[in-house]
Amino acid sequence: MDAAAAQKDTAALPGPCARMPVEHADFIRQVLDRVGDKWTLLVIGTLQDGLLRYSDLQRTIPGISQRMLSRTLAQLHEDGLVTRTAYAEVPPRVEYALTPLGTSLNDIVASLIDWAATHHDDIRQHRARHGTLGTH
Repeated sequence: MDAAAAQKDTAALPGPCARMPVEHADFIRQVLDRVGDKWTLLVIGTLQDGLLRYSDLQRTIPGISQRMLSRTLAQLHEDGLVTRTAYAEVPPRVEYALTPLGTSLNDIVASLIDWAATHHDDIRQHRARHGTLGTH
């Protein structure tokens, strides 16, 4: 399929998919998967007020394991959403902060977290009615 045909096919799609160029759709889905991850959202939300040490992040984000925090921070660093500054001290000190690109997600992340906090009881009730409480 040539580029013009691909653009025509994409333009015919309803909703947000119409804004995704077909040739970038796989990568855009990867980005959405990364930034839509629960741990990514919580790390970005936690870093919105400024830089934090690794240990502060782990203490501030309930339920995150050391392995998952390390993995999430490495991925966010790889994508240019956080900076990582290591200091040659004993004990070692590593600080993380949002980059301008990461900061551009603040409003979206805060809105999603606020929405989940506001509606968790409603969703819990729906899951209980469907017998899926605690399975997600």
